[in-house]
Amino acid sequence: MTPGNGLLIAAPSSGSGKTTVTLGLLRALARRGAVGGAKSGPDYIDPRFHEAACGKPCYNLDAWAMQPDRIRSLAQAGGDFLVVEGAMGLFDGAMPDGKGSAADVAEILGIPVVLVVDGSGMGQSAAAIAEGFARHRKGVHVAGVILNKVASARHEAMLRRHFPAYMPVLGALPRRTDLAHPSRHLGLVQASERPDLEAWLDAVADMIEGHVDLDALPSSAVKNAANQPITRLPYARIAVAQDEAFAFAYPHLLDEWRAGGMQITTFSPLKNEPVPPCDMIFLPGGYPELHAGTLAGNSNFMDSLRKTSQTTDIYGECGGYMILGETLTDANGTGHKMAGLLPLHTSFAERRLHLGYRTLSATQGPMKGEFKGHEFHYATTLKAEGEPLFHATDAEGTTLPPMGLRQGRVCGSFAHVIDRLDTPVDKG
Repeated sequence: MTPGNGLLIAAPSSGSGKTTVTLGLLRALARRGAVGGAKSGPDYIDPRFHEAACGKPCYNLDAWAMQPDRIRSLAQAGGDFLVVEGAMGLFDGAMPDGKGSAADVAEILGIPVVLVVDGSGMGQSAAAIAEGFARHRKGVHVAGVILNKVASARHEAMLRRHFPAYMPVLGALPRRTDLAHPSRHLGLVQASERPDLEAWLDAVADMIEGHVDLDALPSSAVKNAANQPITRLPYARIAVAQDEAFAFAYPHLLDEWRAGGMQITTFSPLKNEPVPPCDMIFLPGGYPELHAGTLAGNSNFMDSLRKTSQTTDIYGECGGYMILGETLTDANGTGHKMAGLLPLHTSFAERRLHLGYRTLSATQGPMKGEFKGHEFHYATTLKAEGEPLFHATDAEGTTLPPMGLRQGRVCGSFAHVIDRLDTPVDKG
């Protein structure tokens, strides 16, 4: 493994096993030296598993929301050998042209792709799929294949026989239902919620070491990046909610705020901790609906949030936005009183998927400016009255209804901000 080099793990489609392969590779390679992980696209769950697997910070690399130099800079931040996990299929991105795909990330970084092919139910067709992906787009180098969910030695031999010499099979993994991830409505269970995480990661790494030729993994140097401007918010101290109910804060944003001279202090609403002294409160997304009863009864947190709102700017994203509302109804139909700082009522009793990239623009408040972000939630808005926070368009440039709410010093929306488009705000 050469520091500064990297590769991207991708697949023809979701469900092929690339997350398990990536985590196993990260843990196996970490046993040999310094390695870091990254995740293509908007994702809060997988990066925390990456960090547990290799012991290094994991950043999201989003080719739709970030400029190429931002992606290269984040990829080089750790200085280690980098394993990037793709999202969906290799060439799948946003409408209308697929921008933001894992293939875009591989091309921007200049690193090769290792394709994870689910071999279950296939023979000769596996090679045809891999060859088609290898030839589909210039600038994207599919340099090898890892076969997954292989039924037997005979099945493995059948699969391997038809791959051409330029498409080496780097390994073949047996079908292991005992290593599957548990899941729920927004994806995988969080890394912090798995008491068996270390044992599970070691088991996956052992499987990788036993069935993949780690010495044959392709890699190349990540392309150099120009210096990126630092986004400075007009605050000296930012308090960030951080626990299992508020786990969806992008590390690259927090790191950039620190680099801009801002002091970041974390606190846990689930532990009923009050808001620490600060100039701005950030309530990220997460799974507040799973903890709504606890949060509603945590008076130290709620009372301090209400009191602080009189003198301090507050910004909430998705779950954090719902906490700022008046009520949150959980999946069982039970309503819970929230902070009451925004005229908002939300519910999970009737779920509806809201998903997609967003371009966002705000003229007032702590998130004043233009941003790229995304929306991913199942909550239904029962009531939202007052001044909206963002003007919004989707990935195709279609104007959407205004997003979020702003009242006094409090604001929020269901959107998750990924990167800033306009000139950073200087402190002052």
